[in-house]
Amino acid sequence: MQIGLVGLGKMGGNMRDRLRNAGHTVIGYDTDPEKSDVASLADLVNQLQAPRTVWVMVPAGGPTQHVIDQLAGLLKPYDTVVDGGNSRWTDDEKHAEELSKRGIGFVDAGVSGGVWGLKNGYALMVGGEKETVDRLLPIFEALKPEGPYGFVHAGRVGAGHFAKMVHNGIEYAMMQAYAEGWELLEAVDSVDNVREVFRSWQEGTVIRSWLLDLAVNALDEDEHLEGLRGYAQDSGEGRWTVEAAIDNSVPLPAITASLFSRFASRQDDSPQMKMIAALRNQFGGHAVESAKKA
Repeated sequence: MQIGLVGLGKMGGNMRDRLRNAGHTVIGYDTDPEKSDVASLADLVNQLQAPRTVWVMVPAGGPTQHVIDQLAGLLKPYDTVVDGGNSRWTDDEKHAEELSKRGIGFVDAGVSGGVWGLKNGYALMVGGEKETVDRLLPIFEALKPEGPYGFVHAGRVGAGHFAKMVHNGIEYAMMQAYAEGWELLEAVDSVDNVREVFRSWQEGTVIRSWLLDLAVNALDEDEHLEGLRGYAQDSGEGRWTVEAAIDNSVPLPAITASLFSRFASRQDDSPQMKMIAALRNQFGGHAVESAKKA
């Protein structure tokens, strides 16, 4: 299958490689000419055969809106735009309506997998009309992990990004729990090998997970996380999850507390946030801030 891919950063570039490894033809465009296969969005569209599919992997908000506005003027009826970034689900509804006026289909795809997706595959949560989603199944099959899991048609437009938002909210709470446990272990005199305690949990325990594996990786690189500042950003999806919970009268105490803990990390050098920052770097390649030397 042939597909255009806009945005060739840490995830987009690896997705291009995974699709090509599966035998698909990918024409990529990025504002960085060294990464791009073509000189412009217009060139990308012109090289695709109808009906065209263009997958957008750029930051949510203004950048995504800008790309979709451009594609709306370049694509034709029966073409499809896939937004694979971390857009808010309400933006999906707006984009779908704008594109449908021109006969262009729209699919929102929540994508999880970070910098490990090229090797392990990407978990995909997709929203859109069944006919459009079904046409793109070869692309989804190539991107997802091997086996029966890792892809879901979650519902109508917006459902994919809503599901990914909730996924990220759960991720916030899980990372917070590991971070709190790690800080408590580091604080007591009786435990003198915290890293190996974490490693021992990787098999046979009810809290084993990929995030735990990544925590061990981070501790192998810096046993006491002394090189990191206790500061962790939030992508915005944690905030949206809490807002959606309020709108729907659903209590989310753990997720809400984990979000507020990130806000607290910006006020002082939080030990817990060193672990959160390390985990975000491990799975997503997110930037970390180095500890200031005295």
